[in-house]
Amino acid sequence: MSDNLHTQKLKYSNIAELTDQAIELLRQLIETQSFSSEEEGTALLIENWFKQNHIPFERENNNIWAYNKYFDESKPTILLNSHHDTVKPNGNYTNDPFKAFVEDGKLYGLGSNDAGGCLVSLMATFTYFYDRKDLNYNFVIVASAEEESSGPLGLKSVLKYLKNVEFAVVGEPTLMQLAIAEKGLLVLDVSVKGTASHAAHPNDDNSIYNALEVIQWFKNYEFEKESETLGKVKLTVTQINAGNQHNVVPSHCDLVVDIRVNDKYQNEEIMEIVKQSLPNNVEVKPRSLHLGSSSIPKDHPIVKSGISLGRTTYGSPTLSDQSVLSCPSLKLGPGDSTRSHSADEFIYVDEIKEGVALYVKILEGIV
Repeated sequence: MSDNLHTQKLKYSNIAELTDQAIELLRQLIETQSFSSEEEGTALLIENWFKQNHIPFERENNNIWAYNKYFDESKPTILLNSHHDTVKPNGNYTNDPFKAFVEDGKLYGLGSNDAGGCLVSLMATFTYFYDRKDLNYNFVIVASAEEESSGPLGLKSVLKYLKNVEFAVVGEPTLMQLAIAEKGLLVLDVSVKGTASHAAHPNDDNSIYNALEVIQWFKNYEFEKESETLGKVKLTVTQINAGNQHNVVPSHCDLVVDIRVNDKYQNEEIMEIVKQSLPNNVEVKPRSLHLGSSSIPKDHPIVKSGISLGRTTYGSPTLSDQSVLSCPSLKLGPGDSTRSHSADEFIYVDEIKEGVALYVKILEGIV
């Protein structure tokens, strides 16, 4: 047997073994409750993975990160990231959300698809590259907390510790297609003012009636710049609240507006346009401005590597930890986004196998 063929067989064997370990880790993660800000148990499981593979790691709160063995500060770094927190199971589950089992090739359980399959696939990929000496890039992997709640103790809180990050691969279910852009999120609390009065008396300044005009503006307004990958900015009034008594006209009517921002705008720009467009009796406050849109050029080496392997590019409407990154980032992972947060969540076992193999091949195309 030639040395080259022997090396290829060893590599294949290593990937297969790591994939099996990853699937077993995912089973353990599913069976350990890890709601946002309550990820202590899954953090320990992730620590154990690194210990078993003799990989030094660091931890702050429930975020765990590790660098490749031969980290070289003169080289740029690729950040691999996915999260280990979950939402709470909805009331339509027919299975135990914390019981991992395989049926018809599907691995069921809360967090299996979003984003446990991505996380364990990236951990296997990182471990595969961990002790390689011949890399053009460094690797750092972060298993992050509080992604689902956009909490303060998630990925954003540990970015200051990461060295020389040039770009990121963020593990979210994309069917292993290349999400080269992601919409940002801007949530606005909007208060429409009026004059309080008894309902029996005339009142031309009813805050609820005033709110109709504001709601209509959000329904009809279109931002001028449209993105090739993400389309238009989307504005949606999602909540309304006013009054507490049948015979009292309230002094204000409160709205919540969900805005999905394309990569042509900064959240601050959107905020200013909204403020300038609404009448003076409307107060607008953003809940945060940091969940921005994300993108990576289509001609970036990591994207070109994926395209060469038959992957397609698209723009993602859903939010992820990409929103807290300032570097270019690619969203990529096994599983299907439409299964996320659904009852009886699952991921196909073969999707994880494909995920590890494709992560390795795409990264080998550039490192």
